[in-house]
Amino acid sequence: MKPTSEDVAQMAGVLTRISRGIERARRRGAASTLGILWMIAGAGRIRPSEIADALDVHQSSITRQVRALEAAGQVELTADPRDRRSCFITLTDAGRQELARLNLVGVGRFARFVADWDAEEVQTLSRLLLKLESSIAEVHQREESRDGRDWQKRPPVES
Repeated sequence: MKPTSEDVAQMAGVLTRISRGIERARRRGAASTLGILWMIAGAGRIRPSEIADALDVHQSSITRQVRALEAAGQVELTADPRDRRSCFITLTDAGRQELARLNLVGVGRFARFVADWDAEEVQTLSRLLLKLESSIAEVHQREESRDGRDWQKRPPVES
């Protein structure tokens, strides 16, 4: 049986409220640092502008945070030989340790959220969220692969 529009609206509302809370946490404090460290760890080396684009924040915000990470000895900056205005950021051993520590804190926080759940419920939610993530990616891919934008497909208006 297909979901009703009410089912979809309820799901969308809950996901929106949860994502807003996660976004607020990501934009401040340890969650913000964790997001940046994840990006650097995943890339190996990355430019500040790439982090800003991926996290959808202003580059000046990333610059401030990267400077703080550098001062704490958690990242190392090296000049970009092709663009002297930019740099590459890499994790140091201290940065990898901080990333591991913040991951433990985050997992612990989520563990408190589901402390009264059965393991099967947590696994079901994970499976369904992965399915939703996959469905979203498929829809985005189909939409991006269409030839042109809707307005480009309309016949020109004669004047």
